[in-house]
Amino acid sequence: MAQRLPAAPPVLPGFSYVRPLGTGGFADVFLFEQDMPRRPVAVKVLLEDLVDDGLLRMFNAEADVMARLSAHPSILTIYQASISSDGRPYIVMEYCPTSLTSRYRREEIPVAEVLQVGVRIGSALETAHRSGLLHRDIKPSNILITAFGAPVLSDFGIASSVSGRGEDEVFAMSVPWSAPEIIDEKVAGSVAAEVWSLGATLYSLLAGRSPFERDGSGRNSRDQLKARIRRAAYTPTGRGDVPPSLEAVLQRSMSRDPAARQSSAAQLAYELQLVQHELGLPHTPMEVAVDEWAAAGTPVSFDDDRMRGPVRPAVQYSSRRPARSRSTGGRRPDEGTVLAGADPGRPRRTRTVAIAVVLAAILVVAAVTVTLLVVGGG
Repeated sequence: MAQRLPAAPPVLPGFSYVRPLGTGGFADVFLFEQDMPRRPVAVKVLLEDLVDDGLLRMFNAEADVMARLSAHPSILTIYQASISSDGRPYIVMEYCPTSLTSRYRREEIPVAEVLQVGVRIGSALETAHRSGLLHRDIKPSNILITAFGAPVLSDFGIASSVSGRGEDEVFAMSVPWSAPEIIDEKVAGSVAAEVWSLGATLYSLLAGRSPFERDGSGRNSRDQLKARIRRAAYTPTGRGDVPPSLEAVLQRSMSRDPAARQSSAAQLAYELQLVQHELGLPHTPMEVAVDEWAAAGTPVSFDDDRMRGPVRPAVQYSSRRPARSRSTGGRRPDEGTVLAGADPGRPRRTRTVAIAVVLAAILVVAAVTVTLLVVGGG
């Protein structure tokens, strides 16, 4: 199916449009330049004709989750979120020039780099889980690369609470990297399913394909992939430079039984560090938020479907003028924002009369002065 063209970019005060970056099912992403401070930013904008209560809940939750987590060095940074002048919700984020979207299909990514990605993203996921949040869409295209070459986790559009959100929980999946229990819609998300998805993502970066793809056309339909994932028969990556210990870590992370997987994203990251040690590689540090930070702040609401945009303040006051008749809708003529220096308590007619009296007095004084000068000169 042909990819659709992006919608027209919004006009955003303080930002200058540069070019489109990508399109998705619910939103477009554009490159803008922020005027103050000067920097490139990525702006994710919801499609105008798709905005409804459900999508607004997802949008608000994504913005709040990112704001909650983006202090982590391996999670994409959010700068602000609002509503454009034409009514489209948008999020302003850190601009990352590249991603892992299809790089693994074009080139062989070094084992050392894949291990580093695994530890960093594992640390980010552990931080999210300790904050009570699930990403639910971990895959290569959602790992972006910053301008400094660091991997960061992005796209929290279908994030949810670790404890679930009740009966209205949305089932969403990216099939090649989804766990069997997600495929069968037994759960909408869990820590164990996140461990699977991270393991499947790392497998893809090493193997140049998703874990259950098979060579040959017509063998990798959505239903065929689902059937293989349900069986969860692990196939080695096929690379000679991938040590057996790493194969074992990935195989465990993609166990059919959730209880057989690593117990947490931190445990998976730790096992990847052990592989680094075995290969004589520098250890990538695990960066996980302390419990005090994870417990602080108001929990993210996944039920907020308000249009949360810029506030336009207006000062209300009571006028001494009589209300208009019903034929004019009962609206007071001076209702609205008070301008600096205005006195809403004094009728305009009184001020006009006072000015006229003052001008008349000045004219009288001037006339008397002229008369006295004429008489004195005579």
